[in-house]
Amino acid sequence: MRFIHAADLHIDSPLRGLDRYDGAPVERLRTATRSAFERLIDTAISEHVDFLLLAGDIYDCDWQDFHTGLFFRGQMVRLEREGIRVFIVQGNHDAQGVISKQLVLPPNVTVFSSRAAHTIRLDDRSVAIHGRSFPERAVDEDLVPSYPPPVPGFFNIGLLHTSLTGRAGHDTYAPTDLPTLNHKGYDYWALGHVHAREVIAERPRIVFPGNLQGRHAKETGPKGCELVTVEAGRIESEFVALDVVRWNQLIVSLDGVQRLEALGEAFRHALEPVLTGAMDRLHAVRVTLTGSTELHRLEASQPGTLAAAMYGAAQDIGEAEVWIEQVRLDLTTPLDRVQTAQRQDAVGELVRLVDSVAGDESELQRWAQVELGDLLGSLPQEVAGGDVPKLDDPVELTQLLMDAEATVLARLTDLGAEA
Repeated sequence: MRFIHAADLHIDSPLRGLDRYDGAPVERLRTATRSAFERLIDTAISEHVDFLLLAGDIYDCDWQDFHTGLFFRGQMVRLEREGIRVFIVQGNHDAQGVISKQLVLPPNVTVFSSRAAHTIRLDDRSVAIHGRSFPERAVDEDLVPSYPPPVPGFFNIGLLHTSLTGRAGHDTYAPTDLPTLNHKGYDYWALGHVHAREVIAERPRIVFPGNLQGRHAKETGPKGCELVTVEAGRIESEFVALDVVRWNQLIVSLDGVQRLEALGEAFRHALEPVLTGAMDRLHAVRVTLTGSTELHRLEASQPGTLAAAMYGAAQDIGEAEVWIEQVRLDLTTPLDRVQTAQRQDAVGELVRLVDSVAGDESELQRWAQVELGDLLGSLPQEVAGGDVPKLDDPVELTQLLMDAEATVLARLTDLGAEA
């Protein structure tokens, strides 16, 4: 017996703010959730699975029209023609749908009721699937105690959308814990809601497969489904990557790198492990440049120089398609601060001032509030909700202060050269 366990498809999830990025592959990013789902259906058919389990959040809230639902329905019809059944529990995002509830799905698809947990028996496979959909977005109760007891002599699967005991970056819904799941006596728990793949336990097998397709730079690495084979009660599970766009966060160290021409090699070296075995995907990369380098001074005098060099390096990658979503800087300028602070000139005065502010957290926050508070408060909501400095984060504020210092030092150096 074989089945696929997937979750958190978020088909047609809106991707906001892409227009801010020059050269972004907008259309490919917008259609990525659909393409990954098509790959899921292709895999189910090619692997001749008996059924497909979808553990919630098929959609991303309600639709604007029926196009999203008709796309999903069309993929279900493909499975119906192959004799593959589909079992779904609705998650917190699905529960908000109004239009989605009006779409009639083909007969091979079973959506578990939200009124009470119940069991579907597949007698020809000796499989029992237990599940319950979310009745509304915010489900605060533990649903597991309401699930039916296991069917004796059958392979019992629990289909559940849950945050378990809580996961970073995810709202807490239908909370439960490992002892409660174990106590139920099922053989496999097919979970959904958490977008990072996680194997919680082996006996019973308890798995978050993660989402099918990363949607932004915080959903990184391979995304896909679990392909499960059960023989004589023994479970073999294989992760199958299905994403068409793979998001990555890449740290590129520039320690000791003093020439702009060397940036490309440093980038390629850091990128190699990411591309290995995944040349057929578009790689969306957020790059953070770190380390102590004289290039920090160059960037301070000519802002955007290092980002442009990174974009150029990405264009030179021939064996895979790479798009740099953003370049962040976490750099310092090589400087003997103790010796420089003793200088009786503008440079020494600057270093002493920066050290004084950076060494006092309350003073650092006061400086940030005075210099940045009004500016950040006036940002549009779609920008303010993104990657902007946090005025209560000393690490971010210190980096901003160091960048400001580098800019002033570069200007003072230029003035000295002109004199």
